[in-house]
Amino acid sequence: MKIISSRPPLLPPRTTSANLFLIGSTIGPIVDSLHNQCLLAYDIAPISLPNPVASSAPPLFCSSWAVPPLLGIAYVILGYILPRVIEILSNTQIYSNDGGSTNDSQTQNRELKNKAILAVTSTAAIIKLSDFLQTHDSIGPLMLDAKTNLGIMVAADAIQWIALDRTPVALLAASITAIGGPLSELPFVANGFWHYLPESADYLPLSGDFFQSGGIADAVATKILGAEYNDLALSSITGPCYFAVTTDAIALSRYFYQIGCGEEET
Repeated sequence: MKIISSRPPLLPPRTTSANLFLIGSTIGPIVDSLHNQCLLAYDIAPISLPNPVASSAPPLFCSSWAVPPLLGIAYVILGYILPRVIEILSNTQIYSNDGGSTNDSQTQNRELKNKAILAVTSTAAIIKLSDFLQTHDSIGPLMLDAKTNLGIMVAADAIQWIALDRTPVALLAASITAIGGPLSELPFVANGFWHYLPESADYLPLSGDFFQSGGIADAVATKILGAEYNDLALSSITGPCYFAVTTDAIALSRYFYQIGCGEEET
């Protein structure tokens, strides 16, 4: 029998990493496609599956060949590495293998699996909600604008986290990603991988006073993103989507880590 350390490593075990990458690179693009057609257009290596029912209908699936590996890596980072870093810095722990009885372990595995499935499906629902909000002007008497849509999406994220997680580590990881996730797209937008559609591009993150011409921030941004970095536009509604994706990546990671430890023990 191999003894498993009660304190998880900083980097994910091979099986956990492989499973997260597999889910991120396969299920991830499918879920992402639930809203990306109303937000952006892919310019490099696009993928489009036409609707077999009606040629005039929106495609069943839109993505880019660049997306699967990017989402695979993202699930490893968001699901395991980022929460582990937060755990270490805060001296808390959400990944554990207590080595209980076989029945207890099977029960825990089943609970973690059910939570992971619910996390993925609820994330898909939140992503689809963003598509609905982006493509509608109102819900009955409620007028939908960017601020209202953002509030609705944040409420949906909060419900998902309360229902499936409730740990401060996951909340902090998802909140960090809600801010940093959209910003991480800037190099890809700057280099022509994809661009946000005019009707969804409501957010210019690098247009503030901090990036005044001639300053250090301006020089760094110009070096990385090009001279026109001030005009790089994102969609504000993607922040809550990143929050939901992080929540389901963490749920998947907990499950994969737990069953991986169980396999090593046997």
